[in-house]
Amino acid sequence: MKALTYHGRHDIRYGEVPDPAVTSPADAVVRVTAAGICGSDLHIYGGNAFSPDLGYTPGHECVGVVVDTGGQVTRFKSGDRVLVPASVGCAQCRQCAAGFTARCERATSSTELCYGVSPKLPGSQAQLLAVPCADVNLVHLPEDISDEAAVVLTDNAPTAWYGCRRARIQPGETVLVVGLGPVGLMAAQSAFAMGAARVLGVDLVAERRAFAAGLGVEPVEGDDARTAIRDMTAGRGPDAVVEAVGSDATIELALKAVRQAGRVSVIGVSQNKAFPFHMYLAQVKELEFAIGLCSVHYELPPLIALTRAGRLQPDVVVSHRFALSEGPDAYELFASRSDGVRKILLDPAG
Repeated sequence: MKALTYHGRHDIRYGEVPDPAVTSPADAVVRVTAAGICGSDLHIYGGNAFSPDLGYTPGHECVGVVVDTGGQVTRFKSGDRVLVPASVGCAQCRQCAAGFTARCERATSSTELCYGVSPKLPGSQAQLLAVPCADVNLVHLPEDISDEAAVVLTDNAPTAWYGCRRARIQPGETVLVVGLGPVGLMAAQSAFAMGAARVLGVDLVAERRAFAAGLGVEPVEGDDARTAIRDMTAGRGPDAVVEAVGSDATIELALKAVRQAGRVSVIGVSQNKAFPFHMYLAQVKELEFAIGLCSVHYELPPLIALTRAGRLQPDVVVSHRFALSEGPDAYELFASRSDGVRKILLDPAG
């Protein structure tokens, strides 16, 4: 089959790889109809990979159609349209049984919990994807949810909802979202759905701020974001901050911008093993600080219902579509943050 493979910093290639197969009676193979490029994939593309290995297929966002199943798969059959959650559960431990796949008790490393971050689970930027424990790791996709919306529901939307849920957003509050990429835009939508009266948004890219404004976000303008946020909140600061970037600077901004006794929820992926957390500031401000990885399975049910009801619009964050064969160009554009790029979908048929 055709797939993208990672070969080092800024080196994504399109070519032939072996077809996946059902190797366990609990597995399935899915023909991918649409795959996404995630901000986490840009960490890999930039050379900050989660594994030292090369030559594997990246990607952990896709929807498709089941083409083969093992003998123990009972909930799915060939021809079923499915959404593939980015997080992977073992289907046996108590955490996975409760939907908290990011906490899997049987995984020996984080590379076993997500597609496309190592050779252990080849990724979704391919024509076919092998899905372990299919009865747990596939979700039936309603016909009234488009491929565009569904790809966002595999990771970006659940991560955003998880971040807002852990920020404990209350009706009437003011929320700051730091980073207005796909996760940040979905965090803004999620905050409004949870009852936020105002959502402020920080991003270095003017086009992203302008797009977010069309969704009701109040963009933070100017070179001094902290001062602007203070002015926009009458000197008080937002009640909660959802940080969707993961850089040292943006996490620090979240901690400093939030009000006294406010809440900060970090869902941007940070690979800094020695982040200089300002403990005294957090203590003096009496802050609540949450950070973690989303268990997509746990967050999905309300998101599917809200999407079908029109309360959430995941598809609006999609800005570009490329054929899978154009994957290297798609990665280059996404990394450049130019041409109004927000979310890129890949078509494996092309």
